[in-house]
Amino acid sequence: MAPRKRPEAQKTPNVAARLRSKRSPRELEPEAKKLRVKGSGSSRRYDSGCLWAGLASLQVPPPSSSIVRALHQYKLGKAAWPSLQQGLQQSFLHSLASYRIFQKAAPFDRRATSLAWHPTHPSTLAVGSKGGDIMLWNFGIKEKPTFIKGIGAGGSITALKFNLLNTNQFFASSMEGTTRLQDFKGNTLRVFTSSDTCNVWFCSLDVSANSRMVVTGDNVGHVILLNTDGKELWNLRMHKKKVTHLALNPCCDWLLATASVDQTVKLWDLRQIRGKASFLYSLPHRHPVNSACFSPDGARLLTTDQKSEIRIYSASQWDCPLDLIPHPHRHFQHLTPIKATWHPRYNLIVVGRYPDPNFKSCAPYELRTIDVFDGSSGKMMCQLYDPESSGIISLNEFNPIGDTLASAMGE
Repeated sequence: MAPRKRPEAQKTPNVAARLRSKRSPRELEPEAKKLRVKGSGSSRRYDSGCLWAGLASLQVPPPSSSIVRALHQYKLGKAAWPSLQQGLQQSFLHSLASYRIFQKAAPFDRRATSLAWHPTHPSTLAVGSKGGDIMLWNFGIKEKPTFIKGIGAGGSITALKFNLLNTNQFFASSMEGTTRLQDFKGNTLRVFTSSDTCNVWFCSLDVSANSRMVVTGDNVGHVILLNTDGKELWNLRMHKKKVTHLALNPCCDWLLATASVDQTVKLWDLRQIRGKASFLYSLPHRHPVNSACFSPDGARLLTTDQKSEIRIYSASQWDCPLDLIPHPHRHFQHLTPIKATWHPRYNLIVVGRYPDPNFKSCAPYELRTIDVFDGSSGKMMCQLYDPESSGIISLNEFNPIGDTLASAMGE
């Protein structure tokens, strides 16, 4: 479908998927310079259409060396595996610089609040909204996305996870006061947790298929562990305030990370939980924390605060950050919290930028870009931006094979 200009009354796109552009980074670079001079402004109005292009990279990495040559050197024993991996990463970064938005959707009348990729179908993702709506979107087919209507105000979907034991189902936590299992038709198959009061709701969720357990956190600091049959194993107040994010280590799912607005991230051994003081490590932060995500190999932990800092911790010394990356992503009440995530195959971090005039390195007319950092050096490797999608990109996540980036606007 060719791009169409929409009437003013239509919704603004709040979800987009990105792939490589046919245009080279060098061709796009002059446009990026023009955009930096003009500035993005704060308008949330932009043209709509199912298929569109025009992504400009603001920082273009140098061309990488030949992957065929790198593989040949590795086969001959003249290059170590880390060297080959670095070469592959450089090649990916070179292609990432030319990514463009190729599909977008505007399914919600409220902002997007959560996003999850299907584990076995790399063209399918689920997106939740502030109003409790959920979109199941397979952008590889022409059919309309599946839309599950929410309750409206007070129904915000705070976390989504597909069920690895049955990939036609997904788990969802919400401000409605439940953590539940649903199918693609919107039927509720099981309610794991339910609040009896409107003052308590669930903010975070993770699931282990191997251990068949579900863990969820609420807005007053409780973390609840259940098995997938719905039996509660324990319910403890692990933080003083809202538990914003939960993550089970992908390689040893007994290791749990919890993030909170009480300015801490805590690591727990689920085999040895005896009370709120039985954490392995408590990692203090300067500001409330939006998220804590383990790397795909489980050896590192990535945290995003609500101000201007991204931290990387290593399993070799969990209690001391390996790197601190200054980055503007301040938070306010009506913005979906910005969360940094890992690339599934490369040592790269992706996060949305919300320019802050009080940030030390803030430039005039700074754009609301999607920033990509090297996970080893903390160096900025690439920035993605589209002038027709200039809102604050709160959620960014690559699909499981790492070739498509889904982005959701959080305002």
